[in-house]
This record gives sequence, C-alpha cells and structure tokens, in this order.
Amino acid sequence: MELKEAARAVRENAYAPYSNFKVGAALLADDGRVYVGCNVENVAYPEGTCAEAGAIAAMIASGAHRIVEAYVIADSPDPVPPCGGCRQKLSEFAARDVAVTLATTDGSEFKTTVGNLLPGAFDAGHMDRT
Repeated sequence: MELKEAARAVRENAYAPYSNFKVGAALLADDGRVYVGCNVENVAYPEGTCAEAGAIAAMIASGAHRIVEAYVIADSPDPVPPCGGCRQKLSEFAARDVAVTLATTDGSEFKTTVGNLLPGAFDAGHMDRT
C-alpha cells in the first residue's frame, strides 16, 4: 500500500529528540498525489507540529485541497489516534466518510473514518450567521 509505505518512511524523518515518539502521516489527495508529514518537536513543547498537520500543509502548499484517504503510524503499543487539533484539521479537508488507518510499527492497524474520529465536528456551517 503506497500510503502505508509513505507514512512509514517519513516517520523516520521525525524530529523528536524530547519524546522519542516519532509519528508519520500520509494523505492521498484529490489530485491523486500522496503528501507526507512527520512530527517536529520544539524544546518549547506547544510550538511543535504534528505529522498530520505537516502532511496537510504540504498538500495545501502543492495546490490540492481535499483528502481522499489518510494513514498515520507510530511506534506505540496500539494504533495511535490523532490529537484533537489534528482531528479538526482532518475534518476541514476531508469528508466524514474518508478512511483513516491508524497503525503501529509492529503492523497493527485500526481502520476508522474522519467522522468517527470527530463526531459533531465544528464546520463552516456553524458560521452561517456571520
């Protein structure tokens, strides 16, 4: 699977000297291309970025705007879910039924959707009166 291989490869590039918790993300966009991201830590912890956010930024910078599928991998005992902020970011660029695979480096996978990761997501419709 191309997304799995891309996420696994980019995870190795993660900058995680403080937590040693490397995460890789790969997104298939509506332009047919795969965009990747890895977590980038900072000694001032809140200033780091998540793998999913990096992949989304790469996708947007390249001109694509919709996620068709996502894959996230980390070296953890169980498949690691995106943080709350990344769930919201994924929902900004993906339909609720878009497949998301969460994986471990040991080969365990959990398949879900963007809608299941963030039920009741805040979206542009909530701003209709502005």
